Amino acid sequence: MNRIKNNYNPLYFLASLGSGGLSISFFMYLQYMIPHKETPLVIFEQLLGVISRGDFASFLTVLVTLFVLFFAVTHFILLFKNLSWFKYYKTTEPYKNLLSSVSGMSLMAIPLTLAMSINVLFVLGAVFVPNLWSGVEYLFPFALLAFLVVGVYALSIFSKQMFRIILTGDLKYINSNNLSQLLSVFAFTMISVGFAGSGAMSHNLTINAIGLFFAIFFLSLSVIVLISKLILNFRGILKYGIDQETSPTIWIVIPILTLIGITLVRIMFGIDHHMEGDISYSSFFVLTSVIVSLQFLTAFFGYVVMKRNGYFKDFVSGAKKSVGSLGLICPGVAFVVFGMFFIHLGLVKNDIIDKFTLAYYISFIPFVFVQVMTVFYFFKFKKKLMSNK
Repeated sequence: MNRIKNNYNPLYFLASLGSGGLSISFFMYLQYMIPHKETPLVIFEQLLGVISRGDFASFLTVLVTLFVLFFAVTHFILLFKNLSWFKYYKTTEPYKNLLSSVSGMSLMAIPLTLAMSINVLFVLGAVFVPNLWSGVEYLFPFALLAFLVVGVYALSIFSKQMFRIILTGDLKYINSNNLSQLLSVFAFTMISVGFAGSGAMSHNLTINAIGLFFAIFFLSLSVIVLISKLILNFRGILKYGIDQETSPTIWIVIPILTLIGITLVRIMFGIDHHMEGDISYSSFFVLTSVIVSLQFLTAFFGYVVMKRNGYFKDFVSGAKKSVGSLGLICPGVAFVVFGMFFIHLGLVKNDIIDKFTLAYYISFIPFVFVQVMTVFYFFKFKKKLMSNK
């Protein structure tokens, strides 16, 4: 790992982010396929009830739970390694140069990954800690505080970079012919979805309102920055052509769409929960269909671009190395996670398909395929980019 330490880049945090996302993606099977009417998340006792039956469903539950645990552990191992490397990196000259360059926005990978860590901890607690849900209301304030700390950290990084660019005019179009600047939007939407989780699940009106307020705050910020960055960066792309090494940043729109979609779903549930809102599942069909459609279009557009500019040949199959390749894991994870929302909230809840029927399992095929490919490339990129060779 000395090679990484001596040539560090904050984008190495994306390896930890991707692993955490894979853990969440496997948790989605447990969340939507195991009954849990009493709780918003599937919990230890409900999983234990299925496992104790000793049938094929028990086997699959154990297998999926092990995947959740494996990728969660990998997430935290990679997180602590990155925190150690980053601590050393902050003492070096390249770090000072990073702060004064347009690449300084790559530091947003840190709060992005930390926000993912909080989400992973919540999943681990639900799945592996007995009787956790009986005292979960005491955990929500700490979750809100944790997301607030990460949110302030993210705002600090973002504001310093933006004010430097605004005051110096340092952001030239030649340096913005990619969508790497959307990393800040990715981080803000991750924080937003975390706040929305507590806002949707808590039975306490105060916690509910605080969670929903900050979810809306960071979501609003995300949308503003997303629109401005897309306008600026697409102008750079159209003027100079997309940079080959950073062309995978096109796909960063996919996880951003997933997080926006989940945040909106949680806000709707939170309003229904405490504020006398009225959930219409037909609106979930529209919302999830729009998100999935945009993700398909973005995936297709990005694939064509990277195929034609040789990115896959050079950086995926070839010998060239780019730490930005780790960002290819997040779109796969995001597509799978929101696919579960589309199937269960968009289709099943509207009686378009019935659960556990042939049509239900067929609907899983594109998402399972993407998940398998994402796991494969996670290990491929981890070996290629994070070994000492």
